[in-house]
Amino acid sequence: MQRIRPSPTSSIAQKTRALCQAGRRIISLGVGELDFDTPDVIRQAAIKAIERGETRYTDTGGTPALKQAIINKFSHDNGLCYTPQQVLAASGAKQIIFNAFLATLDEGDEVIIPAPYWVSYPDMVTLTGATPVIVKPGSQDALKLTPETLRQVLSNSTRWLILNSPGNPSGALYSADELRSLAAVLEDYPRVLVLSDDIYEEIVYEESFASFAQAAPALQDRTLTLNGVSKSFAMTGWRLGYAGGPQWLIQAIENLQSHSTSNPCSISQAAALAALSTPRDFLPEWLAALRRRRDIALSVLQRAAPLLQPQFAPASFYLYIECSQAVQRIKPDGRTMESDVAFAEYLLEEAGVAVVPGTAFGLSPYFRLAYVASDADVYEACEAIAAACLKLR
Repeated sequence: MQRIRPSPTSSIAQKTRALCQAGRRIISLGVGELDFDTPDVIRQAAIKAIERGETRYTDTGGTPALKQAIINKFSHDNGLCYTPQQVLAASGAKQIIFNAFLATLDEGDEVIIPAPYWVSYPDMVTLTGATPVIVKPGSQDALKLTPETLRQVLSNSTRWLILNSPGNPSGALYSADELRSLAAVLEDYPRVLVLSDDIYEEIVYEESFASFAQAAPALQDRTLTLNGVSKSFAMTGWRLGYAGGPQWLIQAIENLQSHSTSNPCSISQAAALAALSTPRDFLPEWLAALRRRRDIALSVLQRAAPLLQPQFAPASFYLYIECSQAVQRIKPDGRTMESDVAFAEYLLEEAGVAVVPGTAFGLSPYFRLAYVASDADVYEACEAIAAACLKLR
């Protein structure tokens, strides 16, 4: 347990709670959770499952009906063909990643993690005894891994490459051509598995989504394609993730799951079955709202340039904002900030806005802003951030 890093966001979380308890209005743009309700058709499916008494154990990897819905989803949306033995559901996508690493990593193995990355990837790897290899993008790479950089860090010890597209925290989206270029490099390294984390698949405003195995079918037999209902259906609390991959890997993940949580919640499975099996009529309205909020945030934060340099994000619901010039400035109280953690604390205290510093995601000095509040709150928060920046000297 001593290998796990203390959360770089814990101090900000504690200060946020303290300020709220003191009566201060804080707009939180730090949590990656949609402010929309789970669609009614999904909630009703869960209620009906309870009324039918579907409250007992199921198969460890999910009910046959849910597995078939997962198979149909992968086939229809991604052109990926799986058998029931090649898919499973779990208590969140996070559990699947953790079990996949436990099942395949030994001490001495390496996992390539492009930065900025989702906060849990490196610690999951470290807990297995393997080594996370953090790869930072060049300024011209739009926060994405390039084939040239990948080739430089691959070795005989490499066991996994993690690809998260659309990305958290970056909002970056890999094109099918970019994925094929990465796959071409991996052809020379047959031991390397690929984690294609597609959890934000539906949250795309511009360009087009492509899953790694869809773009590079020759590598499907060593790709774990991961997804879930948390982000696309506003179901974070339901804790239901799913994946497709080679049978040996899915079986190993399921074996571990059988000794930890057993099956995912039966009611959540019924809800996920409805989510994957019914039309997603709500999505256009959700995407329009999220795109509008993104554009509001970009427009307002541009007033703080060059202290802030937000990256345009065609997908997910985050902006990853460079703040190197702001970090170099002096606060109104005469103290100098030395990191993006200090800058995030300054925004919390001065602007009343909670964001997550880039340190948490392995690439500094940045901060992540999740535009998952109302239009008015996003506008007010970004106005306050810009005003706070103008007070720096």
